[in-house]
Amino acid sequence: MDSTDLYARAARWLADDPDPVTREELSALLARPDRGSSDLADRFAGSLEFGTAGLRGVLGAGPNRMNRAVVARATWGLASELLASVPGAAERGVVVGGDARKMSRELAEDTAAILAARGIRVALFGSPVPTPLVAFAVKQTGAAAGVVVTASHNPAEYNGYKAYWENAAQIIPPIDARIAAAIEGAPPAREVSRPPLDELRRRGLVTEAQDDLRRGYLDAVRALSVHATGGDRRLRIVYTPLHGVGDSLVRQALSEAGFASVTSVPEQQQPDGAFPTVAFPNPEEPGAMDLAFALAKASSADLVLANDPDADRLAVAVPSAAGAYRQLTGNETGVLLGHYLLTERAVAKPRAVIASIVSSPLLGRIARDLGCHYEETLTGFKWIANRAIRLEQEGREFVFGYEEALGYCVGSAVRDKDGISAAVLVAEIAAVLRARGQTVEGALDAIASRWGVFVSGQVNLTRKGADGAASIRKLMDGLRASPPARVLDDEVVSVADYERGFLVDRRTGAEAPLGLPKSNVLSFDLASGSRIIARPSGTEPKAKFYFDVRQAVQPGESVETARTRAVARMDQLEAAFVATVG
Repeated sequence: MDSTDLYARAARWLADDPDPVTREELSALLARPDRGSSDLADRFAGSLEFGTAGLRGVLGAGPNRMNRAVVARATWGLASELLASVPGAAERGVVVGGDARKMSRELAEDTAAILAARGIRVALFGSPVPTPLVAFAVKQTGAAAGVVVTASHNPAEYNGYKAYWENAAQIIPPIDARIAAAIEGAPPAREVSRPPLDELRRRGLVTEAQDDLRRGYLDAVRALSVHATGGDRRLRIVYTPLHGVGDSLVRQALSEAGFASVTSVPEQQQPDGAFPTVAFPNPEEPGAMDLAFALAKASSADLVLANDPDADRLAVAVPSAAGAYRQLTGNETGVLLGHYLLTERAVAKPRAVIASIVSSPLLGRIARDLGCHYEETLTGFKWIANRAIRLEQEGREFVFGYEEALGYCVGSAVRDKDGISAAVLVAEIAAVLRARGQTVEGALDAIASRWGVFVSGQVNLTRKGADGAASIRKLMDGLRASPPARVLDDEVVSVADYERGFLVDRRTGAEAPLGLPKSNVLSFDLASGSRIIARPSGTEPKAKFYFDVRQAVQPGESVETARTRAVARMDQLEAAFVATVG
């Protein structure tokens, strides 16, 4: 795009922008004498796409940013698709909420007003709320859809717009494509009707989301318990919401489950969209939990729990050697939860658990050994939740789903990842183990002793420059056309090609359909039980390789020794595979 076209697009946007704040921001950029050195080109390089989780981007003026103009047209498109395809959508209504980030309240109120202007009733949460509560409310009320304004664990300059459909799960194709098409046909943002909320409230089109939704959610969390009063619940727990909105609900849920000794990190307890104590409010990021660890050490805590800012993810840490705390990986927490639910809860009917394809294969190994149905989906809880619904329709009980990026879903109370219910269940597991004279680390070691030690790693291969993306495509095409027969001395026994949609048994040549949407992903299962996954990044010229290595614990061998061997083996596999493809 040349400068003339760029400035023309910016001028058109300025004329259509209903928000005086972003109009002033864009006007200042256009008035700069050195406009070429600004980020103006990036703001107009494209538009935020309404994908399977809605919208997410940096706040600011322009179509490639999150702002009131983008949200206005997105909501108009959402309303159009709801009215066209969901029976009774106007009366069933939409649940709308938002977290405590910058602009969350304004964008949530805009969303409510625009939906109501189209004749769709709205239940609006008037104060910041966790994402799982909004998802629960969609299911509980039988709403036609739900919207939560959040950027989850992204940095402070981001916000987003997450959409749920009438089944209370995030939207999946082809619904997202139909909404995107409706957005393309939306009027300019300035022309999208947005009446005052007070007027819409008087007309009964916008109502406050009822307090009984919070009560219903807490009751649903409580019902997920396996041993409702079991275990030693005198655990000392340190919790941090990382300046997010989880504190109130988490503390109440833990209290009602019998955990009275819960201390929040004071510097991070109150919602603050600036996230002043962390550079990146993601509990996986180094340093994000330092304040929680310091408080845990000072108070000799038995368990550390952390949510991301909208409380849909959960991080867990437990006491380790020399007074330190060991943060569990997402895979370790997922396996701990899945194993507990499968082995401690009575069996009522055929059960199912689900994990994303880049999560550890260990849960699948456990599930199959225990006679439980196990499936993998593409990355993203939209796929897990929608598949769980289908399995329930087929007569199975959906027990648990997880992805390695700290996302967990226990049962069907919430059709999305839920860091609050997961926190309560992890506390219950720690309490039950403590009453039995065991620890979380010991429970994980026992799992490893039976099913093997699994360790996971990731390597990114970057190809910069103008030819970077083409180089990555060529790399994937080469792997697809000629997959390795072995990596080191480990035979490749099967190859799953998610673009073709088939798994091929390399020993027999037999093909089996994967039954998943097409995606440019290749998965290689090795004879040892290890696995390698390759996929291109969706945003950068990178190939991403995921390694899951299994090592059996030999008779007389400690789990730690086997883990050391597994880590060493993973290092070797990583080097060998990258050398082969790179």
